[in-house]
Amino acid sequence: MRPTSRDVARAAGVSQATVSLVLGGKWHGRVSERTAQTVRAAAGDLGYRPNLAARSLRLGATRTALLVVPALTHEYFARVYTGAARVADEHGFGVVLYPSPAGVGPARDPFGSARAAIDGVIASSMAADALSGIGDGGLPLVMLDSDPDVPGGPPTVNLAVADGMRQIARHLLGLGHRRIAHIAADVDTWTFRVRTEVVDTELAAAGLPPAARQRSGLDVATARDAAVRALSAPGPRPTALLCDGDIIAAGACKGARALGLRVPDDVSVSGFDDLSLASALDPELTTVRLPAEAIGERGMGALLDLLAGRPAPAVELPLTLLARASTAPPP
Repeated sequence: MRPTSRDVARAAGVSQATVSLVLGGKWHGRVSERTAQTVRAAAGDLGYRPNLAARSLRLGATRTALLVVPALTHEYFARVYTGAARVADEHGFGVVLYPSPAGVGPARDPFGSARAAIDGVIASSMAADALSGIGDGGLPLVMLDSDPDVPGGPPTVNLAVADGMRQIARHLLGLGHRRIAHIAADVDTWTFRVRTEVVDTELAAAGLPPAARQRSGLDVATARDAAVRALSAPGPRPTALLCDGDIIAAGACKGARALGLRVPDDVSVSGFDDLSLASALDPELTTVRLPAEAIGERGMGALLDLLAGRPAPAVELPLTLLARASTAPPP
């Protein structure tokens, strides 16, 4: 038999009203932290879940958020979902995932038939084309990895992408590299445009010309081909490949090996993400760690603020350089 809020109240030694406050995320300032923990523990032990259908009839809301991402096959977005779902669960919300079928770019409008069943949307800028139907829906929207300076735009929760790329570029320059090729993601979104701008700015500050740049898809095969082109181009060979992501960097390592080059003895390779892949590669990949779960948590928090009528200021989360064995001084 499915446990009820009365069962939770009895197990926690509190009233049903207190259970409702705690599991509905409205206990702050009305119930002590200790009591809230007791109620949550009792609910967890009993396997209790609020009846969201009944609650939506009472409140006129479904307490459901839509998370729009480009793909579920990318570890980063799976971790974003984990963070968003954790915060949502603490406030009695559910999170529905909507991946863009093509990975990036246009997708079917998921809002027409589902709009009435959704309270708000959290969306990656890489899946922005999937939002074409949201304009007239009036749904609260929070954007992830999106330009925070768009006039009148929605609240944004971003990674400090510019600083992360700056750390990577300065790491390679500090090792002595002066011939740096940029294996850039062939995706026209704010986050990748920023990376390109920072790379060229940092090289210019070091008195160097813009990076030799090869475009790559977000997959190993096209990244391998892009690295081969960069390393085989006329003129002095690059001593470092600065890649827009860890998957691209994995392809770049394959491209270097295909040409008989060793990483990092002949060419250094850096990534950007710190996926599980980064420490599985040999040598382990120098990269920038992205707090994926934290961006999901903050995105859901911003959406909850919007739904409660509170301001949701722009957020930027810091990134951390992880210098590993794939980068070394140039030969």
